[in-house]
Amino acid sequence: MAAMVLTAAMIASATGGHVRAGAADRAIDGFAIDSRTLQLGDLFFAIVAARDGHEFVEDALARGAIGAVVSSPVTINNGGPSFSPAVPILIEVPDTTVALQDLARFVRRESSATVIAITGSAGKTTTKETIAALLESRYQVAKNKGNLNNHLGLPLSLLELRRGADVAVMELGMNHAGELRLLVGIAEPEIRVWTNVGDAHLGYFASREVLADAKAEILENASAADVIVVNADDSLVMSRAASFEGRAITFGTAPNADVRAEAIEDLGLDGMRFRIDTADGSAEATIPLIGRGNLLNVLAAAAVALELGVPLGEIVGRAASLSPAPHRGAVTRLARGVTVFDDSYNSSPAALERALEALAHERRAARKAAVLGEMLELGDHAVELHERCGRAAATARLDRLITVGGPAAEAMAAAAIAAGLPASAVSWTPTSTDAAASITSWLRAGDVVLVKGSRGVKTDLVVDRITAEFS
Repeated sequence: MAAMVLTAAMIASATGGHVRAGAADRAIDGFAIDSRTLQLGDLFFAIVAARDGHEFVEDALARGAIGAVVSSPVTINNGGPSFSPAVPILIEVPDTTVALQDLARFVRRESSATVIAITGSAGKTTTKETIAALLESRYQVAKNKGNLNNHLGLPLSLLELRRGADVAVMELGMNHAGELRLLVGIAEPEIRVWTNVGDAHLGYFASREVLADAKAEILENASAADVIVVNADDSLVMSRAASFEGRAITFGTAPNADVRAEAIEDLGLDGMRFRIDTADGSAEATIPLIGRGNLLNVLAAAAVALELGVPLGEIVGRAASLSPAPHRGAVTRLARGVTVFDDSYNSSPAALERALEALAHERRAARKAAVLGEMLELGDHAVELHERCGRAAATARLDRLITVGGPAAEAMAAAAIAAGLPASAVSWTPTSTDAAASITSWLRAGDVVLVKGSRGVKTDLVVDRITAEFS
């Protein structure tokens, strides 16, 4: 598809607004919701959130915005020194957030792209990146940048479809009921992917079953032509997927999965080896991504690629060269002999248990250590789930365990000791800075250390300190 040109008049029409100032036929090349990061010529949406974006319209114009979308009157002084139009474009709408979402939906509908939407408690970003990697040899692919996956980030990501992509791969973030329904309504996906139901964000829900019901919003407003790709190994997913109006494709290790892994061999920090069985045949596969969770993510991506006509041999070939996103399971072997298993971007109980299992399968380490940050947003389940992960750390037979955070992290350390780790090998500290100092003084050549925790705990600081000390 050729690139789509959006004018101020088209944007006003798509958003139920009016061009109050500036040239209605002026073409708009980019969009922004943050005056600090906008590019020259962007149209600034004055979003009303924790801060009122209308307070930053002048700043946006001074930084080079071509104009602004507003929902209340603003005073403008024809921009700043980098601003080219004599009269900035001003589009007035009832609600700037809704306007951004409506414009994204308009662009999505005008585009001929196939939209793929991904939800799940864990693995969304890896699945997104893997789907994109498997499709890029045959299609022009657009995808969310970073974590632009919420009610503002998703619309900004979908607006990139105006540049002519064939396929959009969009992860959908949520932590409350109703949020996924909104995002599905904006993206209107032809292919939906549901990776799993875990414990992430469980603090916002009464139970995993209630969380699964909220995730099941991915199934809504589908047509008979739409496809859902679902995890055959997850009973909560499968029980809800039965209500989908379209066609279901399953993936996993279950005997009846449409895209199935057999003869699985865990290679520790070197990844996974397995046979992939599909309706299109079977093939031997090796992936450098670590653990069973990533194996399932790759199977989900393979199911999508097969649906879009990518041959199995090509899928297996491209899967062999996959690499994790930064801080999402990256393995770095440092010059002074220490290996860092960096999964510090975020954490949840199920994902942590899978990471510990992968570490346990690593055969080449002289000693194994883990720095595990507290997992947030678990509510009343926090202590129980951290204790479960403490027992998993003991099962992994770590030589050193440091837990980081509040009382739940302290409970994880205590549970690891109760499950058999020597008390002398386990410690708890409230900050990642303290943990970084402690683990770097312990590590030596030949050791492997897993670093994982919720973003709020900042375990990436531990990775930075280890890297600086042992590079």
